[in-house]
Amino acid sequence: MTSGLLLASAIAGGAYTLAPGPAFLALLGIGAGGGRRAGALFLAGHFAGDVAWATLSLVAIIGARTFGTAIFDILGIVCGLYLCWLGFRAITARRTDDGSITFVPRNPFRRGLAFGLSNPKAYPVAVAMFTALLAGHTASLDWGALPSMLGAACVGFVTADIVLIAIIGAGPVRRWYRRHALLVTRVSGVIFLGFGLQAITAARG
Repeated sequence: MTSGLLLASAIAGGAYTLAPGPAFLALLGIGAGGGRRAGALFLAGHFAGDVAWATLSLVAIIGARTFGTAIFDILGIVCGLYLCWLGFRAITARRTDDGSITFVPRNPFRRGLAFGLSNPKAYPVAVAMFTALLAGHTASLDWGALPSMLGAACVGFVTADIVLIAIIGAGPVRRWYRRHALLVTRVSGVIFLGFGLQAITAARG
C-alpha cells in the first residue's frame, strides 16, 4: 500500500462525484430550491450509492470479473425505468399556488438514497474514473488494499460533496434557479428520460 495509491483513489472518488449527470441535475434543483440543508440531505442519502458502486468498481478492477454481465443488465433496466419515471414527473411538473415546484421532493435524503443506488451512470463512470487514475499503481492493487482504497475514495466523495453543497447553496445560484426553476426542472426531465432510455437500450443490447 502506497500513499500514491490512496491519493489516486481519493481523487478518483472526487472526480466521480463531480462528473455531471442525473444526480448533479437533481442536486441543483433540490439544493438551490431548498438550500444547503436539503442539498446536504440529498448527498447524505446518495453517499450509500457512491460507496456501493465504488466497491463494485474496485472489485472489478482488482480482478473479480467472474460475475458476468447479467446482473448489470438487470440493474441497467431497473435504473433506466426509475430515471424514466423521474423524467416524466419532472417534465409534467408545475407550479403550485404558493409558487413552489411539484417535483421538489419532500424527503431529500430518501430521494438521494434512491438516486444513488439506481443511477445508471454510476458503475461505468466509476470504473472509468478508478481505472484511469489507478493505472500507474497496478503493482499495488490487491485484495488487501481494497478497504484502504475504498476509505480513500470516501474521503474524495465527502470532499466533493462539500464543494457541491457550497455551490448550490450560494445566493446567486439559488436566485437564478428560482427565476428559471420550472424550465430547469423540465429540461432536467428530458435529460433524465434520455439517460433512462439509454440505460435500458444498453442493457437489452
